[in-house]
Amino acid sequence: MTDINPHDSQAAWRTRLQEIIFEAETPAGKAFDIVLLGSIILSVLVVMLESVSSIRAQYGTALLILEWGFTLLFTLEYILRLLSVRRPRAYATSFFGLVDLLSILPTYISLLLPGTRYLLVIRILRLLRVFRVLKLAEYLNEAGVLGHALWVSRRKISVFLLTVVTLVVIIGTLMYVIEGEANGFTDIPTGIYWAVVTLTTVGYGDVAPQTPLGQTLATVVMLLGYGIIAVPTGIVTFELSRSSESPVSTEACPTCGREGHDTDAAYCKYCGSGL
Repeated sequence: MTDINPHDSQAAWRTRLQEIIFEAETPAGKAFDIVLLGSIILSVLVVMLESVSSIRAQYGTALLILEWGFTLLFTLEYILRLLSVRRPRAYATSFFGLVDLLSILPTYISLLLPGTRYLLVIRILRLLRVFRVLKLAEYLNEAGVLGHALWVSRRKISVFLLTVVTLVVIIGTLMYVIEGEANGFTDIPTGIYWAVVTLTTVGYGDVAPQTPLGQTLATVVMLLGYGIIAVPTGIVTFELSRSSESPVSTEACPTCGREGHDTDAAYCKYCGSGL
């Protein structure tokens, strides 16, 4: 009688589970993803409907049961994802791993902090997997290019934001000194709030300068706002033009579960394991 190696059996079981959960090329994997996406959409709709007082009053119990049902389902799915990869920690700390965890935590936290379950709408981020299911790998590539451009631009954008913060503090203080409490600028934070609203060209109008000098400063800030809005756009656009595009596949790493590898990649670019 041939002895069955338990390690081989476990490896085969894990490989099969990984193919179903992470791969969309097989019929079982595609069916799993389609059911998952449908469940995500329904769960988000349940959370949204529960926030409507009239619907909650009539169907609150049923919606709560559905919400817990989806949470338990996604909890089981999250555990299976961790079991199917050889490095669970690598997957748990990846983008999708963190999204998967955050999509189930609010329901459990709501047992201690009522109302936090509405944060379950973060599950909608899991719909990003639709690109893999529909074999739209080029969209994954575009997302990678955009993410790289934002990351490369982080220092320039940080300097820009620091400059904007400095400007709004100075402008807000000037407006407080010019207008004063009599015209609605009761303190410097209110002046800073007005400066942010005006500089971003939002213009709520709840606080507005009344004096000629204040209106002149407001005009300058409005014009300055148009130029400031264009700066981060130009920074990111420049980095996007420098980014090189290369096709990516929808194959997931069997070790860490991450995706976005080049089509000709033999090893995972995140953990170095063979694909």
